[in-house]
Amino acid sequence: MQAEKQLIEKILSGDMNAFQTMVENYQRLVCHIVFRMVSNEEDREEICQDVFFKVYKNLDKFEYKSKLSTWISRIAYNTSINYLKKKKLPLYDDLKMTEQKAAASRAQKETAFIEQVSGKGKTPDEWMMNKEAFKYLQAEIDDLPPKFRTILTLYHIDELSYQEICEIMSLPEGTVKSYLFRARKLLKERMLEKFPAEELW
Repeated sequence: MQAEKQLIEKILSGDMNAFQTMVENYQRLVCHIVFRMVSNEEDREEICQDVFFKVYKNLDKFEYKSKLSTWISRIAYNTSINYLKKKKLPLYDDLKMTEQKAAASRAQKETAFIEQVSGKGKTPDEWMMNKEAFKYLQAEIDDLPPKFRTILTLYHIDELSYQEICEIMSLPEGTVKSYLFRARKLLKERMLEKFPAEELW
């Protein structure tokens, strides 16, 4: 926290090199959020730039009540949400049809692949080694509703806590847990519906 405070103080005093350091420190996190929320590749870079412009413009309002990363993530999330609303893009997909289709074949396809996706069996590092399966899984994550894929990314890739995700997305902890559960469930169903386990392993 002390290092963050010193960095912020340098930026507020007009040190642009310090701001560039901040951008380098947090651009990966910002890109994770924006890229998960926004599918239009042409708009992603512009949105990321807008996020850091807002960070710079509002940095004097940061009150150290949360981590700097959480505060920046919240700006990235809200900027992405505003983009989706402006473009009138849905934050949630209609999941009913997908869930019904998956339910019909779930019993026959409940294999070791479900254990892989749900975190059981192999470790994440071992699972990631299977590039072909990861490619399929990545495509399915990208096809999830924006809020679902964002929560998955923040929790599993960026390893943020429930509390941090709650702060970023302005959601109760119970809702975050519920969305994470539904995202995992939907991901498993979509994967097993499209790609039989024997074709992946």
